[in-house]
Amino acid sequence: MAADTDTDTAVAQDHHMRVDTVSSTPKRVLIVVANPTTATTVGWPVGFWGAELTHPWYELTERGIEVTIASPDGGKVVMDALSDPRDPSKWSSEDLITMGFVNTPELMARLESTARLGDLDVDGFDAIMVAGGLAPMFSFRDNEALHTALRHFYEAEKPTAIYCHGTAALIDVKLSDGSYLVEGKTVTGFSNAEEDYSDGFVGQRVMPFRVQDELEARGANYVQGGLFKAFVVRDGRLITGQQQYSGRKVAQELITTLGV
Repeated sequence: MAADTDTDTAVAQDHHMRVDTVSSTPKRVLIVVANPTTATTVGWPVGFWGAELTHPWYELTERGIEVTIASPDGGKVVMDALSDPRDPSKWSSEDLITMGFVNTPELMARLESTARLGDLDVDGFDAIMVAGGLAPMFSFRDNEALHTALRHFYEAEKPTAIYCHGTAALIDVKLSDGSYLVEGKTVTGFSNAEEDYSDGFVGQRVMPFRVQDELEARGANYVQGGLFKAFVVRDGRLITGQQQYSGRKVAQELITTLGV
């Protein structure tokens, strides 16, 4: 009877959708999300944007890619309230992927104790993704651990993907030769038009700076696809996404870049 049970279990675990992959060894992707903090401009508790983790998670894991979630400080991370489809505001109520994530205990448990970025052996990963949200605008720009990781992946010639307000981490990253990573690169990120919309909705300036302005000031060629349109740009191994609706396209571009 025990042998039959073991056979039944093995069969049950083998029902997942099959995907064609190039290598028998799974690729490993590191997704960095922000730790909770407070928006100094509006006084709100803020975190990472839910869809910017859950949508790439869905795309990557469906392709058999192993995903590790990390944060600069490690420990518990939380979604921005408006990005949680269960929030009374219903701002993200149509986000069924995130709804599935938050209703899966095994996945939500991963947010209770994320790895500390500086403690990881980043050489063991094939690519890095940096998600956005409100918290990155108040904690990513001057985070040395994040700068070090981004420089390491980029100079190791590994895909480096950053999107929405996560691009705050990209603004001041310098390469080993002292040049800014984004100088001369074509990039995107949360646009001024989208900041104008957000400020108008709230009734005051929400962000302490604007990534479009700062990226342009660093010599980047900033481009965007239109107000709240999913948009991704790849310049070599640097992949950037415009806003929260771009996370899946960033993941898809990363999958292509990895050759999975």
